[in-house]
Amino acid sequence: MNAEGLKNSILQLAIQGKLVEQREEEGTAEELYKQIHKEKIRKVKEKKIRRRKKLDKINAEEIPFDIPETWKWVRLDDIAYSIRAGGDKPKVFSEEKTEANVIPVIANGVTNNGVVGYTDTSTAESPAITISGRGTIGYSSIRREPFCPIVRLLVVHLVSDINLEFLQIALSRLLEVGVGTSIKQLTVPMIRPKLIPLPPLEEQKRIVAKIEELMPYVEQYGEAYEKVTELNKQFPTEMEKSILQYAIQGKLVEQREEEGTAAELYEEIQMEKERLIEAGTIRRQQKLPDITEEEIPFDIPETWKWVKLGNVCNYGSNQSVKASEIPNDAWLLELEDIEKDTGVILQRKTMEEVNIKSNRNVFMKGNVLYSKLRPYLNKVVIADQNGYTTTEILPLNFGSHIYNKYAQVVLMSPYFIHYTISCSYGVKMPRLGTKDGRNALFPLPPLKEQKRIVAKIEELFTYTKRLINE
Repeated sequence: MNAEGLKNSILQLAIQGKLVEQREEEGTAEELYKQIHKEKIRKVKEKKIRRRKKLDKINAEEIPFDIPETWKWVRLDDIAYSIRAGGDKPKVFSEEKTEANVIPVIANGVTNNGVVGYTDTSTAESPAITISGRGTIGYSSIRREPFCPIVRLLVVHLVSDINLEFLQIALSRLLEVGVGTSIKQLTVPMIRPKLIPLPPLEEQKRIVAKIEELMPYVEQYGEAYEKVTELNKQFPTEMEKSILQYAIQGKLVEQREEEGTAAELYEEIQMEKERLIEAGTIRRQQKLPDITEEEIPFDIPETWKWVKLGNVCNYGSNQSVKASEIPNDAWLLELEDIEKDTGVILQRKTMEEVNIKSNRNVFMKGNVLYSKLRPYLNKVVIADQNGYTTTEILPLNFGSHIYNKYAQVVLMSPYFIHYTISCSYGVKMPRLGTKDGRNALFPLPPLKEQKRIVAKIEELFTYTKRLINE
């Protein structure tokens, strides 16, 4: 339950007589009602108010809920001297208060509590409750100073033995939100017969005092509720980040002796690279400096090995082609086609659908496509077919010794995002430079463990996705 719901629950308890206890010494609402009736008869005789047509008696089918025995159901008209609608906008009017125009002009609406300007003459003198008949239908305010009501604003003048604050509470819970087709509204004939649960006067005051006592706690609850709601929204995403971070630290699955070590795997990777270089399949790249103890960002298992990204994939060595050389039916991947943080491809376009003239990187099925532009966008996908992409996306080939889905996990992990952002250059379009990209540290587990890590992540993400979609 949010703060508004809690507030409404408190107000509902209040008008049902469940918020404060009933006290015998405070009398009954029936006694109060008789006093009100006598007062209204006296004022009619004194010609201070007009006699209005009597409304139908309240029948049992109308009553919406039970109230204490000391209370009484009455109609709004029974406890009001008058109920009327505001008139036309006064001829004397200014938007700002002036020396001559000090009487507030009140219209429908919440903004500025309905004050739309000022005039020199009031048309409502005594304390009253105003109710918006249109616009913010049902919105009510207590008016204790003279004012000038206009534009379908309903004005209720009450007898002296009714607490204005209590009646406003009752109205806020019981008024309908209007009727009609194109324009919904509340009218005087609609609110005159409205049922009001009437407690003794002293109990009305105690109810109002109790609500005023509780409202600061409702506000505190509301602030806490908003924080918790925001945390709940963030929780699945933050949990996924934590899972990725645990995964690349070797804390998500156990290590198994029979799966060998990353040091052995790394040797196989280097031997494979040498074979490819000798065969002319790939070019020899500049040797990267050794990793120092100071560079290592966190501990990994003994069977793992810290390596440099440029030593386990083709980072910085991509095949590029001219736009004119790309077939019309070829898949053309742009940065906006990739969803942030998920690795999901949002749309697929062909060269025929996109008018481009600049060079494009070639990628092959199974390549990890990594966006070096604005690394905080965290756009990393695995190609499920051959295609071409903007030069801001690097097709990374990790070969057969590194599971491409594990490589994707590393590149999307909080560790790697933090590294790339810290190394990025440029203000409007920050990007990761080739040198920093090749020198990025990569936590390497044995191949079978890489696959077990990915399987565990996929299993856990099924639960986080459910939370996100709830």
